[in-house]
Amino acid sequence: MEKLLGKISQCSICKAHLPLGPRPVVTAHKDSKIIIIGQAPGTKVHNSGIPWDDQSGKKLRQWLGVSDADFYDPKNFAIMPMGFCYPGKGKAGDLPPRKECAPEWHEALLKQLPKVELVILIGAYAQKYYLKDKAKRTLTETVGDYKAYLPKYFPVPHPSPTNRFWRSKNPWFELTIVPELQQVVKQILK
Repeated sequence: MEKLLGKISQCSICKAHLPLGPRPVVTAHKDSKIIIIGQAPGTKVHNSGIPWDDQSGKKLRQWLGVSDADFYDPKNFAIMPMGFCYPGKGKAGDLPPRKECAPEWHEALLKQLPKVELVILIGAYAQKYYLKDKAKRTLTETVGDYKAYLPKYFPVPHPSPTNRFWRSKNPWFELTIVPELQQVVKQILK
């Protein structure tokens, strides 16, 4: 695992497309129990090198019902975004994750994570990549039908502050699904 993470940390396959240069942000341990697959790091995470070290991460930890210490223990959570580096700014937020990372690195990482009991798919990019034709027409439908993907996958929306409109339009997510997510996470981590 350390050798693979070392190779990933040196990755520069999409260097020409990265406005801040490559800085892959990924964490894992051979004993990781849960994998979090999100989009890509933002500028704050790019600068710190710490995954989910921003407002999105704060909200995600609330949804999971875990402390910072539990979240950042790689024996609990492997963090493997769709794009490992900050992709740049778009018209309405950050650009989509670079398409090179997941095909290049995900399978190799997954093979070294034999104890994983749950994969949390954050946002449409991760859901479409992993659920393929089982993903529903929209993220809202996929998240609403989360039980269809258990016990392996748990799809959730992105916890970004820019996604607060979705959350205000879909209060059922935090009222009914977040408690279920917390219960599943608690069972796995106990």
